Amino acid sequence: MIRSAAALLIGCGTLCQADGAATSWQLIELSGTAFSASATLTIGEDGQITGRAPCNRYAARLLNGGTAFEVGPIMATKMACPDLVAETVFLDILTEVANSETRDGFLILHAATGAEMVFKPAE
Repeated sequence: MIRSAAALLIGCGTLCQADGAATSWQLIELSGTAFSASATLTIGEDGQITGRAPCNRYAARLLNGGTAFEVGPIMATKMACPDLVAETVFLDILTEVANSETRDGFLILHAATGAEMVFKPAE
């Protein structure tokens, strides 16, 4: 099911828990390859996204409407760690996301470049 960013800005719809609370997602795959580092994405009902990239916490807003899922400028802390390359790849692709869908309980983000991120619900 494709979710529009406009709906997410008003509320997070099916991307939230049944009680309307924000839902957190854990990245498990990046462009067909298992993601070996740890990254999360939390979508708030206010259209704010937050999470933890492999090294740093980040936040951004969802923009646009229709079937678009566009992330605004990302603000992140500036700590270094051994997974900094994986973090850069993750955040770069997140800024390129064009649309999203939920399928079989997974959140799939599609970038305009063809990259794809697959998330499972975070535990």
